Amino acid sequence: MTFKKIIIAATLTLSVAAAAFAEEPNKAPSASAAVTATAAGAPAVAAPGMTTPAPATAPATATPVKKKELKANKVITLSMFAVIIGITLCVVIWAAKQTKTASDFYAAGGGITGTQNGWAIAGDYMSAASFLGISGLISLYGYDGFMYSVGWLVAYITVLLIVAEPCRNAGKYTLGDILSFRTNPKPVRAVAAISTVAVSTFYLTAQMVGAGKLMALLVGVPYRTAIIGVGILMVGYVVFGGMTATTWVQIIKAGLLMSGAFLLSFLVMMKSGFSPFGFFNDIVNSPAIQDHVSKLVLKDGVTLSGIDAGQRFLEPGLFLKNPLDQISLGMALVLGTAGMPHILMRFFTVPTAQAARKSVIIAMFIIGGFYVLTTLLGFGAAINLTPQGIISVDKGGNMATLLLAQQLGADIAPVVGDLFLAFLCSVAFATILAVVSGLVLAASAAIAHDIYVNVIKDGHADQHEQVMAARVTSLVVGAIGIFIGLLAEKANVAHLVALAFAVAASGNLPVVVLSLFWRKFNTAGVISGLVVGTIASIGLVMVSPNMTYPKVVAAGAQKVIAAMEKKQAALPPGAQLEENDAKALVTAKADYEKNKDGTSMMGLEKPIMKLKNPGIFSIPLGFFAAILGTLLFPSRRSEEMFDELYVRQNTGLGMAKAVDH
Repeated sequence: MTFKKIIIAATLTLSVAAAAFAEEPNKAPSASAAVTATAAGAPAVAAPGMTTPAPATAPATATPVKKKELKANKVITLSMFAVIIGITLCVVIWAAKQTKTASDFYAAGGGITGTQNGWAIAGDYMSAASFLGISGLISLYGYDGFMYSVGWLVAYITVLLIVAEPCRNAGKYTLGDILSFRTNPKPVRAVAAISTVAVSTFYLTAQMVGAGKLMALLVGVPYRTAIIGVGILMVGYVVFGGMTATTWVQIIKAGLLMSGAFLLSFLVMMKSGFSPFGFFNDIVNSPAIQDHVSKLVLKDGVTLSGIDAGQRFLEPGLFLKNPLDQISLGMALVLGTAGMPHILMRFFTVPTAQAARKSVIIAMFIIGGFYVLTTLLGFGAAINLTPQGIISVDKGGNMATLLLAQQLGADIAPVVGDLFLAFLCSVAFATILAVVSGLVLAASAAIAHDIYVNVIKDGHADQHEQVMAARVTSLVVGAIGIFIGLLAEKANVAHLVALAFAVAASGNLPVVVLSLFWRKFNTAGVISGLVVGTIASIGLVMVSPNMTYPKVVAAGAQKVIAAMEKKQAALPPGAQLEENDAKALVTAKADYEKNKDGTSMMGLEKPIMKLKNPGIFSIPLGFFAAILGTLLFPSRRSEEMFDELYVRQNTGLGMAKAVDH
């Protein structure tokens, strides 16, 4: 217990230190600097392929838009942070007393109810970018942002119908448990662990960078201090509380997130008189939205103005211009979720298959309601803040929801605006903590349970050794997460989210589905599917538009230069461009000079694959490789064991009796 007390005390000390650093003057970067450092920010956490690029032209409206400012009240915000951290640390101390065995650590002893697990799944799934990034995308690109909301909701139908009950009955703690049931366990567990760690690392890095940028932008906590603070907290949650603490942190976070989204959506609809028709009429008739859309479509050689431009905001194609891109994105969202290791782990925490189904249904209702609310927030931000006002603070739109909270609260009273903003900042912070804790737990389980216990120790490890291995691994994984987060401060990590979902959909899901439902599936199929699906998805993302291509940026800048020079030529002799247009011209010329001779990380001048998400190609490749490997190297043992697996996944026979907490 002494070691536990030391780490908990260190966690509290670091939290206080973070608050102290936040009070140091002149250390916080400006909003523009923080956003420029990484366009990923929060939305890098949001969804595969979402890079939320800024419009190529500088914002300008029919009437001048006053530059908006976003700065949280430090005293109020840090006080709310302290309350949330205090509550969650109490949960960790309580959970540490309950965590004695490997089952307790990895699966909360199977003692989480269906309702609790449903809220925890929702808390694990709804990342900060779901709240900030998707609503921001909608505020700048309209309908295309809504596609993300729909995809994330529909994804849980796949989870409910295909993986929830069978995985809970067939597995124990990890993805490797499911895949190794009727295969050669050691190579399968090793490859499954590598895939799990890869997915978790991609997603974890994006979350950590988003946390650092968010804290630096809003409350002035230095990026490095924010990363270390979040890292120590997540390590504390997982090392001492295991799945029990992680579950309750996720439940608390889900409740806070739904409360904040509902309150803000209520204020948005109140502005429109609670009339859906009035709400959408406000969008179509907004001069600022019309002007914003006219500039977006101008890049494609289309001229729109007035109501036609406003209507275009409610139609697809402003962001996802290729129909295949929408299909590929949908495939990744719907199928990738069912292959995410930290989501699969949640089904091992409930005592029965019925509870697993119930937890998915509850999660679907919570997540569905949440994404409806994010849609209202996105469109509400476009109406009340204008896209130009949002871009003036954050070119990616990430801060749209927070700006909206500040403004709608300030309409009631200035202090209410500060309170709303502080509350939502705290919710975003709690969201990041909950998600990264789940990711660290999934990665550490893969290493400790699959590699150490079952490969190195050949399954011969007592409970004390298993729990110690899990805690040490969690500590190491957390430390590595902090280190990567610090290194990635200046990097654009948006493509990492695309990588996470692409690997989950292309590598993990095919082998899980075939393992559960195809009699002939075997060791060769698992390894082939995981390796080919993972490599294909990573390779395609690295040559996709998710990466930065300087020459493409330069080409876009050239179009802006041509448009502005044409506009200048049409003016009367001696007349000058409007201020915003003049700035757009200067910015475009600078961008052109900076990027005209550059190449991407892979040395490419332009993307080889035109789609933002590779799902439409990599998912079939994963299935094909798994099937081909199985047929080329058949295994009689795998076929003979299918009946046992089939009975077990449908009845739950053979599952260890759940421990009641």
